[in-house]
Parts: sequence; structure tokens; C-alpha cells
Amino acid sequence: MLKKATKVIGKILRGILIALVTIIIILFVVRLIGRAVNGRTPDGGINESMLVDINGTKQWINIYVHDKDNPVLLYLHGGPGSATSHLDYAFTRKWSDVYTVVTWDQRNCGKSYDTSKTDTITADIMMQDGKEMTEYLLDYMNKDKITLMGHSWGSLFGANLALEYPEYYDAFIGTGQFIDYTENEQRLYEAAQNWSEGDEEGKELLAKWSPNGADTVDALMARNEIMDRYGYGMMKDGTDYNIYTTILFNPNYTIKDFIGYVKNGEKSFEPYMVFFTGDMSKLSLLGRYDYQVPFYNINGDMDYQTNYWLACEYFEQVSAPRKEMFVMEEATHGLLESRSEEFSEILHKIAEIQKNS
Repeated sequence: MLKKATKVIGKILRGILIALVTIIIILFVVRLIGRAVNGRTPDGGINESMLVDINGTKQWINIYVHDKDNPVLLYLHGGPGSATSHLDYAFTRKWSDVYTVVTWDQRNCGKSYDTSKTDTITADIMMQDGKEMTEYLLDYMNKDKITLMGHSWGSLFGANLALEYPEYYDAFIGTGQFIDYTENEQRLYEAAQNWSEGDEEGKELLAKWSPNGADTVDALMARNEIMDRYGYGMMKDGTDYNIYTTILFNPNYTIKDFIGYVKNGEKSFEPYMVFFTGDMSKLSLLGRYDYQVPFYNINGDMDYQTNYWLACEYFEQVSAPRKEMFVMEEATHGLLESRSEEFSEILHKIAEIQKNS
């Protein structure tokens, strides 16, 4: 009886093992096909990735476009320290019929992560990185100027670059426009006090951080959980593309890259935590309103991650050759992922405005 039971169990285990191996093989083959499709270069276009020497480090970029004559758009991801290269091709390629889209993993995060370069991040370092990357692209793409587009931290970063080096840019586009860290956190804290009125669990979350800053990972998690709790979370609407197939078919990531992304994620964020609560204040946009390039904003009217009303107040003060605000209604901070089609339509409008100006 025991021998018979052992044989049955053995057959079951072998069957499970065969099924698992089969599934893995199928996934591997499907991934190879998906990567091959997404890795193709459009006819007459560009699809290339490279590590660029920037300010003493190797930093990764991807260049994708259908028409080489299109203006170049450098996309600045958020965070700081939150690279999006594991999935951003799903939404950035929607702009590639009107822009040569350059996605960039900023210093020491994503595919730019370097275990030997873990020094504290400063405002001066980031500004020099941005300047050198811009200069590289101007030379490599043989352009006189490029367009800057930043999301969240990237919008603060990009606005500073546009203010400091206007000769390099033909326009600045900010989305989830970040204005000032201290004022941003104060307004979120005041809003959260109102949201959590009569909600003891909400009050407990609120007690874990202060408007002086989410200076630890736990405090930052509590801060974001508060927004999720009351319906203002960054990804409250999810994404309008399938995140699992996007990751599975990513043409720029090997299995080793994904392992590194997960393994190094928190490590890469640590140097930015000091910057986030300290040196970032040097990049505040308050009181700095004079732009020599067109200034565009695409913001969600439910965005508390980077305060929408603060961005509106700032926009009213901006002086620029041209300025325009596009508002995505009932959208929070993750607007370019949650509603990437609508976002892309707005970006196409901006491209047309620039083309005809």
C-alpha cells in the first residue's frame, strides 16, 4: 500500500514538474517573440539604447522615433531616483510619431545603477548631469535645440534646466508640475488633516509623517498610503495598458536587468532620500517665473502628490514666449500612465503648436 501511494505521489510530482517546465518554456518563447517585435526599428526611424558618459558616470538612454527628422524630446522621469525604463516604452512610444523620444534612467537608478557610484545626490550634480545629457543629445542627434518634458520630480528638474540653459531648449513641458517641496508637503498635510477627520486609522497614518518631510521610507509609505486611502493615489485609475505584458515584452530588459532592478531598487533610492529632504530646496521654482522658452503644463486636477493648485498659482505668474495649461479632469499624479492615450493626444497638440509657431 505504501509503495503504491509513493508511486502515485511520484507521478503527481512529475506531472507538476513537467507542467511547470512547459509553462516556463512557453513564457520564454512568448517573451522572445514579444521582445523581438518591440525591439524592431521603425522604417526610416531609430530604436537604439546606449550607456552615455555623463558627469563621471555611465547613464542609460533609449532613442525611439518613426521619423529621424522629428524634434527631439528628452523625457525626465520622476522620483527622484524612480527610473521607469522597465515599462515606460508602453506610453512614451505613443509620442514617437511626432517626437524623437529619448528616455533616460537618471544617475544611479534603473539601468544606470552603478554600485561604485553611491555618493549623496546634490542639486549641482543633477543640474550638471542634465546639462551634459542635453549637450550629448544636441551633438549626437545633430540638433540646435531639444524639447524637455518632465514628470513629477522630472518637471522640477526640467524647469530648472530650462531656466538655466534656455539656449538648449525649444520648449519645456511639465506634467504633474512640481513647484516647491516645502510648500507642496504643507498643502498635502493640511488636506490630509481634513480627509482624516473622524477616521482614527487615517489619523494614525498622518502621525507617521509631517509637512517637514517624509524623511524615511516608512514615513514616505505612510504619506502615499494616505492619498490612496482617500482616493487621491497616484495610480487610482490603474494603467490603460497591461503592465504584466509590458514588463514581459520589454525589449530593453534582460532577466538579469529585471533582477538588478528589484535588487537595487531600495539601494538606488537611499542617496536620493537625503537630496529629497535637503538639497532639493535649492531647486524651488517659487519666485522664478521668467522663461525664455515656451512653457506648457499637463496636470491632473486631483493631483496632491505634486499639488495641482500650487502648480496653477505658479503658472499664472509665469512669463514665457508662450504658455498653456492642459488640465486632465479627475486625474491624479499618474496621469501619463493611467490615461496614456489622452495624455498622448495633448502632447500631439503641443507638438503641432510648436511646429506652427
